[in-house]
Amino acid sequence: MNAYHQLLAATVDYLHQQKARGQRHVVVDPAKLAALTQPEVSKRRPQNPSQTNPSKAASQPAPAPSNVGARADSFEALREMVLACTQCPNLVSSRKNVVFGVGNASADLMFVGEAPGADEDNAGEPFVGKAGQLLTKIIETMGLARDQVYIANILKCRPDTPGKRFGNRPPTSEEMATCSPWLHRQIEFIQPKIIVALGKTAVEGLLEQQVAITRFRGSWQTYRGIPLMPTFHPAYLLRNQALTEKRKIWEDMLAVMDKLALPVSEKQRGFFLPR
Repeated sequence: MNAYHQLLAATVDYLHQQKARGQRHVVVDPAKLAALTQPEVSKRRPQNPSQTNPSKAASQPAPAPSNVGARADSFEALREMVLACTQCPNLVSSRKNVVFGVGNASADLMFVGEAPGADEDNAGEPFVGKAGQLLTKIIETMGLARDQVYIANILKCRPDTPGKRFGNRPPTSEEMATCSPWLHRQIEFIQPKIIVALGKTAVEGLLEQQVAITRFRGSWQTYRGIPLMPTFHPAYLLRNQALTEKRKIWEDMLAVMDKLALPVSEKQRGFFLPR
């Protein structure tokens, strides 16, 4: 990338940040504006087909940098980078807060969900709505506290829902590809012993493959050398209160507890079994 494109990218990024903060007017130095209108003409031959077809290049989403977050030399530095991220203009324009994650940054157990909902977008914290309250109960039933584990999402911003005041939508594959490197970097810093993937989207985002959650659920997988337990999203239990479904998720948590060598009482082993 030459100096002109670096300047242009930095300018666009700055304007996105100002828009996200509610700023509608900016003061521009005339000299700098003139510099942006006079790109250097490169005599080098285009290196890929999209450079020869501007309309095609403009219609395709920019790939996420493979080294996103690599410059962060601490967990807090990574957090600051994520909070300032403007890679997805549609999400930046509609979000209230970037939802980085919450919990113990040295946790042995990490839960990964899909994306923030309205409650999470308002609070800037993952899993605080009804599904989040249920997740907290699951964690506490395991004999742990919410602040002893780490909780994050594949997507750090709430997916926008143009024309709708309520409801959520799953992330697109492009949004996941752009945002998931942040999560990968989080996991590198946390180094959990086990990851629990909550729902189909979380499993697909971590394993980078399409899955059938009903088939993968309860079956140990591996994420970059870390044992990964796929299970249903807590929101699933809000829609399906059957004892058999509660037991499925609980059996997954029992497997996690066993692998972490957490104490498991007979009472815990008997939860949600038919009487």
